[in-house]
Amino acid sequence: MAILKIVKRETDEAFLRKKSRPVDEITPRTHTLIDDMIQTMRHANGCGLAAVQVGVLRRIVVIETDEGLFELINPRIIAMSGCQESEEGCLSLPGEWGITRRPMYVTARALNRYGEEIEIIAEGLLAKAICHELDHLDGILYTDKIIRKIEE
Repeated sequence: MAILKIVKRETDEAFLRKKSRPVDEITPRTHTLIDDMIQTMRHANGCGLAAVQVGVLRRIVVIETDEGLFELINPRIIAMSGCQESEEGCLSLPGEWGITRRPMYVTARALNRYGEEIEIIAEGLLAKAICHELDHLDGILYTDKIIRKIEE
């Protein structure tokens, strides 16, 4: 496994704004990318990472909260409800924080690393992380959704 370089907005916002392409075939390279993304996310003390954040325009995200580790390929949100306003940051925007409004509950479907469809019913932090990471896949940064910036 390797620690990958995280793309930062300050150096390559145009790349972070690109839309990621679906994964058509899960290969050993896909598994290596997922493993490296997990290692990178943990090394950076994050709770989520999208492939675009490590320079790969594919629809892959990893998320780790107290509820476990989630490896999501071609994820999509199929339902959301409720509302939460909370602090949010991003590994690609170090030192920036803001309050965002996200759904409190999210149901998402994706493929796991074995190509099996999985469904996640999430609330709170996990729901926020799913929304945040899936936004990355469409070139959306959390700063686009800030309702109040937090000054350091």
